Amino acid sequence: MRPLGNSPLVRNDKTLVLAHDHGLEHGPKQFGGVEERLDPREVFEMATHDAVTALAVGKGLAETYYPSYEDDVNLLAKLNGGSDLWMGDPYSPQNWSVEYAAELGADAIGYTVYPGVNRETDMFEDFRPVQEAARDEDLPIAMWSYPRGQAVKEHRSRDIIAYAARIGLELGADFTKVKYPRDKEAMEHAVNAAADNRVLLSGGSKTSDRDFLELVADCMDVGVSGLAVGRNVWQRDDPYDILDKLDEVVFEGAGADDVL
Repeated sequence: MRPLGNSPLVRNDKTLVLAHDHGLEHGPKQFGGVEERLDPREVFEMATHDAVTALAVGKGLAETYYPSYEDDVNLLAKLNGGSDLWMGDPYSPQNWSVEYAAELGADAIGYTVYPGVNRETDMFEDFRPVQEAARDEDLPIAMWSYPRGQAVKEHRSRDIIAYAARIGLELGADFTKVKYPRDKEAMEHAVNAAADNRVLLSGGSKTSDRDFLELVADCMDVGVSGLAVGRNVWQRDDPYDILDKLDEVVFEGAGADDVL
């Protein structure tokens, strides 16, 4: 892992990534009720909020919209992803290169791996040149570590999430994004399994303000380094209000009751 003290992704030793790769991964159905956010400029504007330390997007959005926001938004270039239309065993193909992301001004690289799937070995092999190229470009790399496949009976179990976090450390990521394993103690176990790797909480599907902020606060209490969140911000009627609250919870150590 590389030192991240001076990285723009880190503030007060914490990180908040606003994720917006959902148009590719899940399709326009994710924008029901907030159709105006099919225009990526809406979410790029959200990423200028002080709470957001990076915006995670794919190649097309980075090429088209990032040049207008490069002074105000830190770009996490999400290099791989697939559509929700694919019905086979999960696999996330690479769509662009580290070198091209660096040309566009990326501040960090993001890459999804699905441990446990039939093509796990391919995905690990795919990750190696990406990780090494990121080192050559002096860019930190965040792994989306999402266990899937026939052998994974409960993908949010304590042991599976801890394994997911450990895989990020073992394969050379600087951050590892994992799902919540359904209780605070299990999340602490995942943080411990990751050792010095920075664990990021996956924001997941939209929930109530209280449920979401309590979850984030619990995870911060046990050593999570921050979160990578999409729908729990940009699907809300007032995304700036939840970003204000997340700023206090993630970076100032506030509890949910303190901000609600």
